[in-house]
Amino acid sequence: MTPAARIAAAIELVAAIDHAPRKPADAVANAFFRERRYIGSGDRRAVSDRAWTVIRARRRLTWWLHHTHGRVSPRMLVVASMMLEGWNAGGMAETFSGGQFAPDKLTQQEKAVVKSLEGHKLIHPAMETGVRVEAPEWIVPLLQSRFGDDLEAEMAAMDLPAPLDLRVNLLKSDRPAAQSALAEVGVIAEPTELSPWGLRVPGRQPIVALKPFQDGVVEIQDEGSQLIAAVVGAQPEMRVADWCAGAGGKTLALAMTMQNRGHVVASDVSAHRLEAAVKRLRRAGVHNVEQHMPETGDKWIKRRAGTFDRVLVDAPCTGTGTWRRNPDARQRLTENDLTELVAKQAMILAQAARLVRKGGRLVYATCSLLAEENEMQVTRFLEATPGFAVLPLAQAWTLDTPLPCPGPFLSLTPRSHGTDGFFAAVLERTG
Repeated sequence: MTPAARIAAAIELVAAIDHAPRKPADAVANAFFRERRYIGSGDRRAVSDRAWTVIRARRRLTWWLHHTHGRVSPRMLVVASMMLEGWNAGGMAETFSGGQFAPDKLTQQEKAVVKSLEGHKLIHPAMETGVRVEAPEWIVPLLQSRFGDDLEAEMAAMDLPAPLDLRVNLLKSDRPAAQSALAEVGVIAEPTELSPWGLRVPGRQPIVALKPFQDGVVEIQDEGSQLIAAVVGAQPEMRVADWCAGAGGKTLALAMTMQNRGHVVASDVSAHRLEAAVKRLRRAGVHNVEQHMPETGDKWIKRRAGTFDRVLVDAPCTGTGTWRRNPDARQRLTENDLTELVAKQAMILAQAARLVRKGGRLVYATCSLLAEENEMQVTRFLEATPGFAVLPLAQAWTLDTPLPCPGPFLSLTPRSHGTDGFFAAVLERTG
């Protein structure tokens, strides 16, 4: 593809994402490229990079278009993004040439917008805080209470593309051997700083098509997510429940730390997600996992109350810690979503707590940055549930690496740790 054709395709991709506002942008992009198999891998990367640059900065780009009297459309969002990166009017006219596979020529009104944008940067001092940090206005006070004066720096880290992290499956290999296996297929991976099982790969790589992945030597998992599994402290011969297991990412890590010995129950309300985990478990060589799908009035909990050494609740949440991976999620999140999620989290915590034996641990985790879903949720649980106490992170930490953060809880952010945003609290049953 020519550079101009890539820009035209990026405009199409942004339009496709706009036309499916309830679908995750990455799902729309996957369908977009499946329908255009003639677009090669290098071109796909360039097209998606351009589209994601627009999605990450949508509020700021919209602000600029309003202030330059431009029409807010996929085409003009791409134009504004390019201009605010440093393009000039001449380069824009050459790219928007109207030639074969190129975008249509700029109209006079569009040329005026281009001229107005020339020489400016993406962030302007007159922007409201919510626009500058690319977040819905209702959530800004919550983020400010979390980060204070560091808010803009923390949110700037969300503008950066997320790295590709892998977890080495110790049931089949170790980190140096996995690193070598990846190098043999052309992937240079560096050890992660916080997780002793992690490898970080620069850029985008077709990991799932490569032998180390297909053989179960490595699994795709953010370094922060690996640390959640670490603080659970699941050991061989334990009984462990992964209560919101999803497609089994943390289940795999727990089975690994247990050396495939003991018993893991992977529970989720979605049969589809549980089915998706089966292939992953087989590939990883995991055979100590039982799957369970809760039902209304589930007697399973009653029969197994107080029998688990560890229960992980990786709760459904706003996902604010994953915004650098899912920048479109910022636009879909509503205040009502938060209200509903906080109530659901409390219900799930109360349910899962019944499974923990005396002396056992309940680990509550989210990929949220909000205190409402994290520290405040823990406080409410402790007030409502006698017999549990916070086990400080320093006591729950099972790794030889230094503690990644101060305080009683695991609290990670992209800016401070280079991971997705994660929270975990370890609660010990004392009575």
